[in-house]
Amino acid sequence: MAEKLKLDKSMALYAEAKTLVPGAVAGIRRPYNFVEGEYPIFFEEGKGGRIIDVDGNEYIDYLCAYGPVIIGYREEEIDNAVIEQIRSKGFCFSLTQSVQNTLVRKLQEHIPSCEMAAIVKTGSDATTIAIRVARAYTGKLKIARHGYHGWHDWCVEVKGGIPEKFHEDVIEFHYNDLDQLEDILKANANDMAAIIITPVGHPLAAEVEMPKPGYLEGVRKLADQYGCVLIFDEIRSGFRCHMGGAQKLFGVTPDLSTFGKAMANGYAIAALVGKRDIMKMLEKEVFLSSTFFPNSDAQIAALKTIEILERDKVLDVVAEKGRRFAAEVSKVVADSGIPAVFSGEPWMPFITFPRDDAGLYKKLRTEFYTQLIRRGVFLQPYHHGYICYRHTDEDLAYTVGAIKDSLADLSGLC
Repeated sequence: MAEKLKLDKSMALYAEAKTLVPGAVAGIRRPYNFVEGEYPIFFEEGKGGRIIDVDGNEYIDYLCAYGPVIIGYREEEIDNAVIEQIRSKGFCFSLTQSVQNTLVRKLQEHIPSCEMAAIVKTGSDATTIAIRVARAYTGKLKIARHGYHGWHDWCVEVKGGIPEKFHEDVIEFHYNDLDQLEDILKANANDMAAIIITPVGHPLAAEVEMPKPGYLEGVRKLADQYGCVLIFDEIRSGFRCHMGGAQKLFGVTPDLSTFGKAMANGYAIAALVGKRDIMKMLEKEVFLSSTFFPNSDAQIAALKTIEILERDKVLDVVAEKGRRFAAEVSKVVADSGIPAVFSGEPWMPFITFPRDDAGLYKKLRTEFYTQLIRRGVFLQPYHHGYICYRHTDEDLAYTVGAIKDSLADLSGLC
């Protein structure tokens, strides 16, 4: 068993924050989403593939800020480009700076579905405007969805404060189940505006799924058959699975797509991209505006991030690291004798514990992630991780060993 971490400063800041901020910290970063009393609550700094909490504990970070950090923390080349933009030109104006056009042309180079683009700030912005555009374009109402698409009224899982009418026309379906999706489309054939799906399946606290052969092609065919807009939510998979997203990797082009997270290595930006005739709904029929959407600091960061991804073949390196890591971890899990599952190869590693009637999986999950964080490996019990460019071979080797030791610590529970 590993020694418990010293977290006195984190806990003191948490106690203070509870008097200042509802829940102390926002949403998914709250302690109950980790292992309470074992994980830090406040970070101090990060560099490369590592982060340090306010108590001075250092971790190899595989959560990567929930996905935006594709290269590493505090990348000087990106930060310096942003600093230069701020110092020499500024970044927030009443009108748009020309870097917008440069960035959209770069997105067109890589993303198959990108004939036009609208630049926003968050994934929730992008998915919500995608739904608005799809409804305006088709003149229809209902949405079939799979995946996490943000915190807005139409899609958020926690329904407090949201009238039912805001989400009653949104119908969920299971990933890799074409029959269920077709049943939904048949039942709503005259009023189905869009299908929105994460092309890589990553449900909360469950195994990451890759599409079965023919699945995404089947979804594309059904969208065409029923006259609805196909939207790929690539907020997580974009600029991670491939420079052109999962759509490029798997060879299936949607009508609209959302990108964000890894697009700017941590700077706040997202984009809705898509076919010209659909995107043109944003000219008159659909309203989209924000004080901060045109800010150029994040656009500069995105351009520099994409430049580095291209130049250094970052995604090839990440995928190769992820494949090697997955092979080693899969063997460790198999050899452990513990009922555990490794998924998400090669970009989104996740260790989960299959549900059982006795609830053993909860004890295994809690103890495993307790031992892992004590060994300085930062992964989340309910959310898959990520591999970034700055994770070294030594980082990955250490992590494999930490996973092996943490699984061994579970033997007394089985």
